[in-house]
Amino acid sequence: MTITDRTVPGLGSSAELRDLVALGCRVLAFRGLAEDILGHISVRTTADELLVRCRGPQERGLLFTGSADVHAVSLDGESELPARFSAPNELPIHTEVLRARPDVQAVVHVHPPAVVAADLAGLPLRPIVGAYNIPAMRMAQNGVPTYPRGVLINRPELGRDVARALGDRPACILRGHGIVATGDSVEQAVVRALNLDALARMTLQASAFGTTPPELSAEDIAAMPDLGSAFNDAQVWAYNISRLENAGLAGDL
Repeated sequence: MTITDRTVPGLGSSAELRDLVALGCRVLAFRGLAEDILGHISVRTTADELLVRCRGPQERGLLFTGSADVHAVSLDGESELPARFSAPNELPIHTEVLRARPDVQAVVHVHPPAVVAADLAGLPLRPIVGAYNIPAMRMAQNGVPTYPRGVLINRPELGRDVARALGDRPACILRGHGIVATGDSVEQAVVRALNLDALARMTLQASAFGTTPPELSAEDIAAMPDLGSAFNDAQVWAYNISRLENAGLAGDL
């Protein structure tokens, strides 16, 4: 299977998508959500195909992901990858979520330590913050589901279990493991993962002295505006790319 530089309706060319997946991986690693070589991002390209970060012969970890590490795989898990490249062991997370959620275009799977720690400590992600991070508050208000097993999601049936746990929500916690975040673009899925991590870190800090931080009042929640994807996703994405550029980590894709 090969994927050309054709234009993907509403998303851009496959070359642009490879670059986006690579940059998304770098952002997540730079922000501490993906350690070493663990984690991956995928994006839907057709009804039965996706691009996903793969592991290659010169694996350098997510912080140094390049577009050459991003390859096409079918929703059935079939692929013709370049020599010595392999699809992620947890490819079923991506294939089964994309299969179950036609509204989703991109899937992030990473291992944010703060999210894992908060969940293991029995600290649910509740809407305790307001204007500090409105998108995180919205996710918490609607409930962040948890997949209760800490296993490697390396079989289709396990991927289907994760997709069922996720339901129609934007993100899901995998107990003792990490998270799945979705979006209608790579940018949105990455920013949602960042927001979930921010809420988990605030939850840990606010609970550090044995107190239970109160949830935001219904009045305050109702007063929160919807600032739109251009503000919540595009500008946050641009900021994170600028941080990569400042660190010399945005080039050589």
